[in-house]
Amino acid sequence: MEKGGRDRMDKYKILDAKPLRCLAPVFPSPSGSSSVSNAQASSPFPSVPPTGPYPPGIAPIYPFMGSNEPGRTTGQPFGNTIPSPVPLNAFRTPESANGGMRKGKIGRPRKVPVGLVGDSGGYSDSMNQSDQHVNGNDMHETDVDDDNNTGKRKTRSRRKQSGNVLAASGFDEVGVVNSLLTSFKLMDLDISKKDTGDRELVDRILMVYDLLRKKITLHEESKDPTPGLNRRPDLKAGNLLMSKGIRTNNTKKIGQVPGVEVGDIFFFRMELCVIGLHAPTMAGIDYMTVKASADEDPVALSIVSSGGYEDDGDDGEVLIYSGQGGVQRRDGLMFDQKLERGNLALEKSMHRGNEVRVIRGLKDVNTTGKIYIYDGLYKIQDSWTETNTTGCNVFKYKLVRLPGQPETFTLWKSIQHWKDGVTSRIGLILPDLTSGAESLPVSLVNDVDAEKGPDYFTYIPCPKYTKPYLLPKPSLGCHCLGGCQPGDANCGCIQKNEGCLPYNSLGVLMSYSSVVHECGQTCACPSTCRNRMTQVGLKVRLEVFRTKNRGWGLRSWDPIRGGGFVCEYAGEVIDASNVSEFLSQNEDGYIFDSTRIYEPLEGPQQNPNESSKAPFPVIINAKREGNVARFMNHSCSPNVYWQPVLRESDNEAYLHVGFFAIKHIPPMQELTFDYGMLPSERAEQRRKECLCGSVKCRGYYY
Repeated sequence: MEKGGRDRMDKYKILDAKPLRCLAPVFPSPSGSSSVSNAQASSPFPSVPPTGPYPPGIAPIYPFMGSNEPGRTTGQPFGNTIPSPVPLNAFRTPESANGGMRKGKIGRPRKVPVGLVGDSGGYSDSMNQSDQHVNGNDMHETDVDDDNNTGKRKTRSRRKQSGNVLAASGFDEVGVVNSLLTSFKLMDLDISKKDTGDRELVDRILMVYDLLRKKITLHEESKDPTPGLNRRPDLKAGNLLMSKGIRTNNTKKIGQVPGVEVGDIFFFRMELCVIGLHAPTMAGIDYMTVKASADEDPVALSIVSSGGYEDDGDDGEVLIYSGQGGVQRRDGLMFDQKLERGNLALEKSMHRGNEVRVIRGLKDVNTTGKIYIYDGLYKIQDSWTETNTTGCNVFKYKLVRLPGQPETFTLWKSIQHWKDGVTSRIGLILPDLTSGAESLPVSLVNDVDAEKGPDYFTYIPCPKYTKPYLLPKPSLGCHCLGGCQPGDANCGCIQKNEGCLPYNSLGVLMSYSSVVHECGQTCACPSTCRNRMTQVGLKVRLEVFRTKNRGWGLRSWDPIRGGGFVCEYAGEVIDASNVSEFLSQNEDGYIFDSTRIYEPLEGPQQNPNESSKAPFPVIINAKREGNVARFMNHSCSPNVYWQPVLRESDNEAYLHVGFFAIKHIPPMQELTFDYGMLPSERAEQRRKECLCGSVKCRGYYY
């Protein structure tokens, strides 16, 4: 044994390993069925093939959604490309009765310590629950089944309940999906785009997935708030889209995936699947077979390193990755990992020298789930076996990041050091531009030129009204003493929001509306009510920075979820009676104007002459007084949009302009929104050259 306790593998044995086609899962032939070959009839383990037939009450698993009729097969074999939404290698290979099982000194199987495995019983749309079912040694593969009979019945019962919730409550999932696909022009997706995508298509598919997941979540919350029901809107939304063929980069490929950029972030494993970055929804290693002389060899395409267990992910350029396999059952029996499937693919890739995509999973500080970062391409440099803390042999692989790629994981580490005060932010001018006016500090940074800061202005966190808008009749507040709760039909604020709370428990805006009605001063709910999202200040750590060619800009140290609140636009609210005079006399860039024409996010605008989506016009001047929103630059392909937020009190109304993320935004990416289009009579005199640099740049803005 070498230093460090690592057993070196015999490379010659590895090279002589059987090809993947000999290691494919084997399923016994059910009696009376001809859908499985006779060669499988002597399988040493009991199981049901993915094509069925299934026991009573168990639904088929996508993509094997076919008939249980004898003689009918819907599965697909292994091959160089696996176009099914959930490829076959996402299913674990069952073990033989005793093969590879670790035993103690007295010959009994070792047990996994309590707490390594479990069932996530409750519902939380904010969690990425794909990583909640981790099996001891099986560092990178999850499994929601329970081999314990009692656990199996409970889990499947919950699945059955979850699958029936939407249908039983009258939710037209097909209509919702078709509406979204039509709005985003995905109804007739070109077959070539399914095989090879681009950035624009990847963004559209992810936006549709996110909107569909949110719509399912809102409906389930409002119609069936059953405590402890294990609902998975993330999986439901993904399966609905893929059942309609809505995905891209369907054909597996080695190396970079078209339309996906290094540094992109994801909050659900299903997002990786629908864009072709990592096909398995649970397994940590994605691979395919390639022709090697007369045989076929597996090669690794991508891995998901979950940022825990026995991986070493502290170095931003080197990753020590643990293989898959090991503990397969929740009764605690442990097994050595085997050189098969993904492990064999990684070993073969080391000898072939092909690139492997690496997705790192970091803990989401706001939830019990993870944030997945695409960290770029790596090559496998070395491999070995070692004994882990539970006494089982596991495979280890050393991956080294290819040079010349954008900084990602190391950037996240640097940001954490800035927050912790371990290192100083280069170019820092002021640690807090707001002088304590915001709930979180906002840094002022310039590492581009000698400019020491923007022109003087007074920082205010909220808009200043000279007088409120008057309502035709008094508005009654809610009586929710503990805060507004989803599904509460008696809540007046929920009634104003068409029967749903507009925000989830993380403060993420769940749908696009003409206006969001937040709780006002006469509401009985506390300041912590989730329907007061824009009233509690900043939720992410922002930075005002000097751009190279567009003056000052705004970005975030923290990742922002799609729909996440960024900030509101603060300044002096112009009295409605003076709007025309004010607009004719002011031409500077620190004005928010809701009367402009803004392209909606859910498809092309029906009437190009329609102006704002606000219930009444609002003009905010941030020239003399304002907040961080005044530094947000224009883009023709923005990542932030504005949303009217109305707060009512008695017969008065205050309209606020909240900014929310259109899609997931990685740290240190500039935050931009579309300034909108002016009516033709005001357009020409205000036109300015646009430097946003996007592929959809109009060349000008106002």
